[in-house]
Amino acid sequence: MNPRIAAYALGFRSISAFSGPPLLPFRQIFTPRHLIPLSTCHNLGRSLTQHNMSDDDVVDIAANIGHVRQMMDDAIASCERESGSVRLVAVSKTKPLELLQAAYETGQRYFGENYAQELMTKSAEMPDDVAWHFIGPLQSNKAAQLIRRVGLDKLACIETISTIKLAAKLNRAVDSWNEESSGEAKKLGIYIQVNTSGEETKSGVTPGAEVCDLVKQISEECPSLSIDGLMTIGAPGDDSCFDTLAECRDEVAKVLGREPQELDLSMGMSGDFEVAIAKGATSVRVGSTIFGARDYSNLAK
Repeated sequence: MNPRIAAYALGFRSISAFSGPPLLPFRQIFTPRHLIPLSTCHNLGRSLTQHNMSDDDVVDIAANIGHVRQMMDDAIASCERESGSVRLVAVSKTKPLELLQAAYETGQRYFGENYAQELMTKSAEMPDDVAWHFIGPLQSNKAAQLIRRVGLDKLACIETISTIKLAAKLNRAVDSWNEESSGEAKKLGIYIQVNTSGEETKSGVTPGAEVCDLVKQISEECPSLSIDGLMTIGAPGDDSCFDTLAECRDEVAKVLGREPQELDLSMGMSGDFEVAIAKGATSVRVGSTIFGARDYSNLAK
């Protein structure tokens, strides 16, 4: 690939190391638009003079998403569930906007981010009809900033609620946002994160009484939050984690006086989303299968 095209793909607008006419807009010089250099992800901080792209450095975003959607459709059909009953959240953490835009052009509208700063930055650049899911650990001192910068028109759900402290911070932030915005007051959708594997390295509340107690407390003390479901990461290869989350949903539904099917089950990632669908997932989080491997070296959290 022409190094000047690579320069633009990596986000540079003027590269003194290269001579020649000004760079053309990216869309005029790199087609088809859904083909994005994998080096866009892996080499953002690398000197372009050392960068060598080849045909092997290309990720076909449209083909990848099409493949994932087909796998989802097959898994849904195999367990005789309703078509379209599972949401695909494309996990785009550490990925540049070019990759997200390519996914958007295939019709993808749900995106997941793990870092508050990255979500705030990307949400300002992507189209307004993108529904953002925050799926990483959120520090309570960043709750107000996240709500203020992204807004409830774009922020569809925070999936990682496991303490009343964070829930209360978000509730106050939502109230402030509603006070400053015109129109009807909105609620923020949240999922309760459950540690279904019992691993110390995993976040989330313990299944059983701890989940129910937190749900009850949030429903009573945080009226600006809408408890829309449960989320788990689970242990690799341990499918029982999905069963545990489904059982937790039954218990939480009783606490809320709702039907279990009204609550989402966010579970399953690139390596196990088909199994998760068979176990009842209504939302799966798929990243590397769509966007390729991640590079964290230049991440600003």
